[in-house]
Amino acid sequence: MLDTTLKIKNYIVNFRFLRSLRFRIFAIVCLVGILPCFILSELLIGSYEKHAVDHRMSEVQHQCTVLADHLFTYDYLYDTGNDIVNTELDEVTNIYDGRIMIIDSELRVIKDTYSISQGKYMIADEVVRCLNNKESISNYDERNNYIEMITPIVDSEEGDIVGVMLTSVSTEAIAATQRVLGIRVQYFLIALVVIVLTISVIVSKMLIRPFLNVSLAMSEVREGFTADRLMLPNYLETEVLSEAFLHMVSELKKLEDSRQEFVSNVSHELKTPITSIKVLADSLNMQEEVSNETYREFMQDIALEVDKENKIINDLMTLVKLDKSAGTPLNRESVNIEEMLEEILKSVHPIADQKGIELILEVIRPVVCAVDQVKLSFAVTNIVENAIKYNIEKGWVRVSLDSEPSFFTIVIADSGIGIPEEEQTHIFERFYRVDKSHSTEIDGTGLGLAISRDAVLLHNGAIKVESEPGSGTVFTIKIPR
Repeated sequence: MLDTTLKIKNYIVNFRFLRSLRFRIFAIVCLVGILPCFILSELLIGSYEKHAVDHRMSEVQHQCTVLADHLFTYDYLYDTGNDIVNTELDEVTNIYDGRIMIIDSELRVIKDTYSISQGKYMIADEVVRCLNNKESISNYDERNNYIEMITPIVDSEEGDIVGVMLTSVSTEAIAATQRVLGIRVQYFLIALVVIVLTISVIVSKMLIRPFLNVSLAMSEVREGFTADRLMLPNYLETEVLSEAFLHMVSELKKLEDSRQEFVSNVSHELKTPITSIKVLADSLNMQEEVSNETYREFMQDIALEVDKENKIINDLMTLVKLDKSAGTPLNRESVNIEEMLEEILKSVHPIADQKGIELILEVIRPVVCAVDQVKLSFAVTNIVENAIKYNIEKGWVRVSLDSEPSFFTIVIADSGIGIPEEEQTHIFERFYRVDKSHSTEIDGTGLGLAISRDAVLLHNGAIKVESEPGSGTVFTIKIPR
């Protein structure tokens, strides 16, 4: 079994070149260049043979017609000693390297230029048919290289057939010329094959070069996203390929920049609480006598920083889980969305009470839908918490639920400070904080909206924001049913 597997692998490796685009281009150019020439050469040789044989038949037929007329005129069937006719017969046989037999109406051979069958009877279908139908018959024997023609000898006065003339003409000269022509064509084809093979190698190498350049550029991308050396010929297909490659490089650069920025932000966010804890701990260590009240105050600050650090880590873990869930099915279950929203508002009520924020739930149409309750609830909770944190004193937050045949909508509106238009395209980025001046005053990690967006996208939904500074913010979530 192992030997069979190795043989199969070796076979695949040995014939791997058949899958090569360069080999296929090479093969196509060879076929296009060579195959028609072989076909044309065969047609040329065959056409020459047919044309030469037809021409020879036409000449011989003309000579035979003239001879047949002279045979009757000089009454050769009854007097074979006529010198004029015999001279013409000898000339024709010598010119065309042939043989002529004169046969009378009784099928007896009265004259044979080879003196072999003279006096014998010639009983052949073609001869009989010619005597009966008064028609000339021509045959070409390609294998033995001769033309056979049967010409009727007609009484020009009565119109009766008095005999036939059987003529055999050699076509060896035509065959010899055909052989010479075939040899020359072979030499031509050999030269053509060499030229076509050379051209095929050059063309296949030229056509495959853009792909090699792309491959080289891709290897350079791994070293530093450099696309400057990508030089492709000005073909339509390579333009599309080049644009796609440059777009890919651009996206990779953005992804790398985003990754570096994310790592930088994570390092900064994680380092800030640790630095505060270190400062607080060092302050306690530097004091020789610390009162219980001061000690308790410092420990409370340290605990707050630890909670902040814990919240950042939890949010990061949530993001990681959402990223991993991107390619896996959601844990969907039938959920009453109205009840889910009531639970969310109930959980954030203590935070709202601290600022005197009024929470309002407005249900236009109730919805029961199969969703991942944990992820969707987390997304809505983050947005509602932000609406409370970035709100004015004694403001309001309204959560509305509505349903359409193909999706349901959750709208979170608030009376808060709003978001500038230039900032709205960045609010779903990780660690992005809109209100930089209040970033230290308002608790948060800058990950909440990023988590909310990822959770909504996992449901194949959409989320958008509308806001004006000082006029509040409206988040709209649409989830397919």
